[in-house]
Amino acid sequence: MEPVASVPQEVVQQVADYFSVLGEPMRLRILNLLRDGEKCVQDLVEATETSQANVSKHLKVMLQAGILTRRSQGTLAYYSVADELIFELCNLVCDRIATRIEQQAQHFRSFSLASKPDSQ
Repeated sequence: MEPVASVPQEVVQQVADYFSVLGEPMRLRILNLLRDGEKCVQDLVEATETSQANVSKHLKVMLQAGILTRRSQGTLAYYSVADELIFELCNLVCDRIATRIEQQAQHFRSFSLASKPDSQ
């Protein structure tokens, strides 16, 4: 068996930083809203029912991480997803969670069926 090559600390840190950006529920909500295309900050504020400061804070983090792009038109700022691959990543995670929930549900069904007394 070949030894596993050591991954440089800088690479590990960048990957961890990227995943930490996605570890915030509001950012995932914003990403989901941007799934259909770019939106201005005000659209995102209204859809998330939170403050402009809160939305702007999360947009800035995702912009710095390279997840979003920004364009200005007059006084408005529009954001869109820089790389659609982010949705594939989210879909993989959601599918994995759904599978686990389905397995848990099956265990509960099996338990409830096994614990029912015979009605004969």
